[in-house]
Amino acid sequence: MIVKFSVQEHFAKRHHFDLRLEMDGVAKSWAIPKGFPEKGERRLAIKVEDHSIDYMEFEGLIEEGYGKGVVKLWDRGEYEILKKSEKELKFKLSGNKLNGIYVLLKFDKAGRDFWLIMKTSE
Repeated sequence: MIVKFSVQEHFAKRHHFDLRLEMDGVAKSWAIPKGFPEKGERRLAIKVEDHSIDYMEFEGLIEEGYGKGVVKLWDRGEYEILKKSEKELKFKLSGNKLNGIYVLLKFDKAGRDFWLIMKTSE
């Protein structure tokens, strides 16, 4: 099944990218502090709260509270789930900037919902 994804560049206290995958009626979300990896690299992805699907298209200024700062829509497109389990999500992105197969792998560190994101060829 092919569904929507978006990536928002967030100029908050700490600059990062937010990956949003439309899934189960919400936008499942990960903050990626150092941007998306090239093939062979691994990057930290921190699972954050689910957002509404409408929020996937948001651009603008968050004026107060957690996440205060400017949000820009950096990329969007469609994605296809290739594998899904509790600790792994493999998907193929077809966007304006991001294209290819990515894998999110969950690992536990101090009780936080941390994941690694990697770009792969298969």
